Amino acid sequence: MVSERERRMAVLGPHVFDGVPLARAAADAGVPRRTAARWLLAYTADGSTARSGRSDRTSRRRIPVELVNLIEGMALRRPPPKTAQVHREAVRIADERGWPAPSYPVVYRIIAGLDRGLVSLAHKGDAGYRNDFDLVLRRESANLNDLWQADHTQLDVMVLDESDRPARPRLTVILDDKSRAVAGYTVFLGDPTALQTALALRQAIWRGRSAGCLPRSTATTARTSPATTWPRHVRTSKCSSSTAHQVCPA
Repeated sequence: MVSERERRMAVLGPHVFDGVPLARAAADAGVPRRTAARWLLAYTADGSTARSGRSDRTSRRRIPVELVNLIEGMALRRPPPKTAQVHREAVRIADERGWPAPSYPVVYRIIAGLDRGLVSLAHKGDAGYRNDFDLVLRRESANLNDLWQADHTQLDVMVLDESDRPARPRLTVILDDKSRAVAGYTVFLGDPTALQTALALRQAIWRGRSAGCLPRSTATTARTSPATTWPRHVRTSKCSSSTAHQVCPA
């Protein structure tokens, strides 16, 4: 003999878990559509599929703590299982041990109540947890020259390299973290290297003409040639592989 709970699950199971329209699932099970709609409403409202009437909400049995722990443990497995899979496994275990069978909404609420950090650690591991929850330490200097930053960028200009071929130079800047002032720089061709950063840092920590300070007139590009093959707004000039100048006041 088919129990009331099995009759309800024969209608609600295909609809909730497999996406079958409720009218079709009710017709396949031989249940009136209005009755199936009432069962679905009760199922969604308080998560009970084993009830035998409409007004027994207060008689619903509580889920044992052991079953709650099992549901949480299954939800933390890797790869992350679907809620429907956890629900089916929880119903099977409950039937074996004689516990009240949890409904899908109840299982969903238990899984949704898990700590997000615990879920991230269980599903993504240590690296994923650090990416999601670890705080990024931001260092801010309190005084000038406490902290310098080095950065590279490719300039939006075209120059001629030593072989008279057009190329885009790169700029390495040493920036003071407190004042955001440029302490040193270097312009070069090619990829950024530790040598280019060292040249910019050398210029930043040296001062005055004793450090090879160049007059403003000689700190410009060595030679400028007319742009015959480039647009008028683009000036092509001969540039060596690395240039690091400190410009003195006029």
